[in-house]
Amino acid sequence: MTYHDKIQLTLIIIAPPDEVAEGDRIFKSHGSWMESTHYRTGEKALLSYNVSKGPELSNLDPNSAPSGNPCFVLSEIYESRAGVLDHWEQSKSSWGDFSAALKWTEKCKVTCVPAASIFNSLWP
Repeated sequence: MTYHDKIQLTLIIIAPPDEVAEGDRIFKSHGSWMESTHYRTGEKALLSYNVSKGPELSNLDPNSAPSGNPCFVLSEIYESRAGVLDHWEQSKSSWGDFSAALKWTEKCKVTCVPAASIFNSLWP
């Protein structure tokens, strides 16, 4: 199975060094909440959930100098747009750290792609 034609939500958050601990705390809370609330089957199914953290680099060369800012990358893949819409609704109503996450991201540089259709996929 591939993720072709599924829907991906992606956040890239570049945090100042003094905000890393809060990012770690928020994503720990987020992972637990996601596991306990999201559908695993049907049109709202969460098919994949990953959070990674690594250094922001000065360019695309993996040997380039780090900026000193860590980069958090969140990737969620859903069966359909209905899953993404359900995710945002649940976030506002049932995730206890939703407000804290919004405050934290105000201190960071954020790129959000809320619902992109996957057009190229190999292995899940």
